[in-house]
Amino acid sequence: MLEIRDLSLAFDDLLLADRLSFQLQAGKTHVIIGPNGTGKSSLLKVLFGDIRPQSGEVLFDGERLDYRQTGHWRQRFGYMPQDIRLDIGLTVLEVVLLGQLDALSLKLRDPLIESALRALDRIGLLHLAHRDVRTLSGGQCQMILFAQALMRNPRILMLDEPVSALDLHFQQVLLDHLDQQTHRQNWVSVMVLHDLNLAAQYADNLLVLKGGRLIAQGAPAAILSPELVHEVYGVSAEVAYDQQGVPFVRTPRRSRSGQSVAVPETQARSALAG
Repeated sequence: MLEIRDLSLAFDDLLLADRLSFQLQAGKTHVIIGPNGTGKSSLLKVLFGDIRPQSGEVLFDGERLDYRQTGHWRQRFGYMPQDIRLDIGLTVLEVVLLGQLDALSLKLRDPLIESALRALDRIGLLHLAHRDVRTLSGGQCQMILFAQALMRNPRILMLDEPVSALDLHFQQVLLDHLDQQTHRQNWVSVMVLHDLNLAAQYADNLLVLKGGRLIAQGAPAAILSPELVHEVYGVSAEVAYDQQGVPFVRTPRRSRSGQSVAVPETQARSALAG
């Protein structure tokens, strides 16, 4: 279990965390949502040990993070940051192998190479193994960094906007693999997403941040509502449910006169059910 106790973080006059406290259970995918600039990425950096908060503490299985000595702490993590630029003269396979940097030597062991190739195969990119990463698209780079994070054999997996550059197919590949492996390997998986519908579909636990506070937390079906969306994002929204009870958030298009163009509830529900 990853636990955050009374965490406070501010940059100048910007309050990003105001005595935040919550627990993230193993074997579950925890998705953080909230407006731009509300501190979602900064929170991940605090958990990883990159940023030291003004107060509070982070614990994993009862062990407290010491920001003066982060090496041992970070060995538990697979961390995929928001920045996906790979401006280095390495092949895809070499970038994935960097996920096991501590185990690398002048002579690569066959099991390590085979593990990296399996990671690429599981996400459908084995054919790119010997490509120079500088020739890849942004979406391909994002998938490669995901494979690198998996190579860490993490106990905690943190992904900051991991599908922002991905097409529909690779969004599903990445998120399905994350969902399956989180439950199979008993990881604590923490992900920042902007797409509320992807968050609703893949989150076991949804954390809603705004103004440095945890506005709501829980299963998406239990907490996502038009009132919550309006409070957090300042927009009107409709929330419907598919046949599995997963909520679907829709923000009506505004007409040219500035009024929202609503879809009748029965029509919205039938479209989801179909």
